[in-house]
Order: sequence, then C-alpha cells, then structure tokens
Amino acid sequence: MDVNIPEIHAEVSAAFARYEDALVNNRTDVLDELFWTSDFTVRYGVGENLRGIEAIRAFRLARPSVGLARTLQHTVITTFGREFATAMTEFQREGSASTGRQSQTWVRLPEGWRVVAAHVSLLAA
Repeated sequence: MDVNIPEIHAEVSAAFARYEDALVNNRTDVLDELFWTSDFTVRYGVGENLRGIEAIRAFRLARPSVGLARTLQHTVITTFGREFATAMTEFQREGSASTGRQSQTWVRLPEGWRVVAAHVSLLAA
C-alpha cells in the first residue's frame, strides 16, 4: 500500500482545510456536506456522542456560532492508498488554556472525500 501519494495527500489536505474553514466560520452546509450521509457516521465530541448523520446535523445546527476561532498545531494527515486517510490535529481556542485534539477518518466516496468518523477531546489546562 502506498502511503502519502502526493496528489492524494493534497486532495485530503484541501478537504481538511475546507472543513476547518467551515468549522470556524460556522458554515453548517459545508460541514454537513463533508460528513458521510449515513447512519454509520460517528462523531464523538467533548460533551456528546453522536451516532448517525441526523444526530450530527442536529448538533451542528444547535451549537453556538460564536467563539469558534482556533489555532491548529501538529496537524498530521496520512493517506493510505487512494481512498482512505486520517487527519489528526491539536488546537487552541482563543481565551482557553486547554488544548484540544481532533481526529478524523476520511474516505473517498463517489461524491468525494468525506469524514466517516471524528473525535474531539480536550486536555485539562
């Protein structure tokens, strides 16, 4: 299996950057687009366990749209072959001493790269 084929890595990196932009700017339509539309999609967050795209959509629409700015560090995107990738990053929110961690599993589906599983957690300050 080929790891980090340059053009595949670039595709996933672009999808990850698009996701990050949508997240900090509360573009829920783009966030929704970038998650797999399936009951099998999972997103475990700091205070919620979301199973299925409908639960993820409901969470996105109900969360506050302020205080979303953050700085990423130590981002590692790894592609495996041409259709599977992981993206791991640490983040710091403005005004918070806690470090956040985010992991995403990306799969190339017929409609493009989609997050099929995600996890967000915080380390104590």
